[in-house]
Amino acid sequence: MKALNLIKKYAMFTVLAVIFCVFSITAPAFLQISNLLDLTRQTSMLGIAAVGMTFVVLLGGIDLSIGSQISMINVVTAFLMISGGVNPWLACLIGLIMTTLTGFVNGWIVANIGIPAIIVTLATQIILQGAAYKICGGLPIYGFPEEFSIVGQGYLWIIPIPVIIMFVIFGVGSFTLNKTYFGRYFYAVGGNEEASRLSGIKIKNIKYLAYTLSGFFAGVAGVVMLSRTNSAQPIAGQGFEFDALTAAILGGVSVTGGSGKISNVVAGTLIIGVLTNGFVLLNIDSYTQMIIKGIVLLLAVGYDCMQKNRKVKMAAV
Repeated sequence: MKALNLIKKYAMFTVLAVIFCVFSITAPAFLQISNLLDLTRQTSMLGIAAVGMTFVVLLGGIDLSIGSQISMINVVTAFLMISGGVNPWLACLIGLIMTTLTGFVNGWIVANIGIPAIIVTLATQIILQGAAYKICGGLPIYGFPEEFSIVGQGYLWIIPIPVIIMFVIFGVGSFTLNKTYFGRYFYAVGGNEEASRLSGIKIKNIKYLAYTLSGFFAGVAGVVMLSRTNSAQPIAGQGFEFDALTAAILGGVSVTGGSGKISNVVAGTLIIGVLTNGFVLLNIDSYTQMIIKGIVLLLAVGYDCMQKNRKVKMAAV
């Protein structure tokens, strides 16, 4: 029984190791130091966004606006720097405030008006995508100050700074959920909202916080991306919401809420990152990659649902 529980606990890390070995054999360039550094740097932005998605999914919600928030902060921050002559770090701060407020508004609407999260965040996604195109006219913005590139392209010793940022955020997310009293509320509300309300938990505040954190972390991912690419585009974050959702669910965060750990989301994030990197090295076209990622998401959700159904049946016996 202990062995079975151990296998379940580290299943995603085992899957990650297998995928890593497969690409190591099929793509000779995969194990090159330069590629591994690029892989971790690319994955860092997904990992940062996945932490925000985790808080939302723990409540049984979803945030489809993450990708558009990343695109929006790219365009707004770049526009402020280039057209407004704003200091790069002040521009980043303004962008982060914007995405954080966007997340709060999402949470407020979900909590107070009762519109399903999938509809609220889908509407926000469309609005922000249109606004991003409007601001930049559909054209990329570039020409940032050289010092701005340190966030996305710099190193601390041999470790890329984006990777350090990602693991700091993983640490903050894990500490918040496991070591703080309000972190426990996410699990309680996601597991049984009505029971949580009766026990005195302020449900609305928890929803505000979840979506606000999702917006903030999407903003951080957007800043890192902008610094790394040195170019802002209105489609910069396209598809990020689904990769972040897949990473969270692969990491064991239940789509119905109430269970999941940030430590396992690390494995889910790395699986998506390794798959994406390996596909590129093997010259697998982007459309095929979309098909495979969709299948992976479907399998992850299917597995989660089967686990839930099995627990319900066992409880009924």
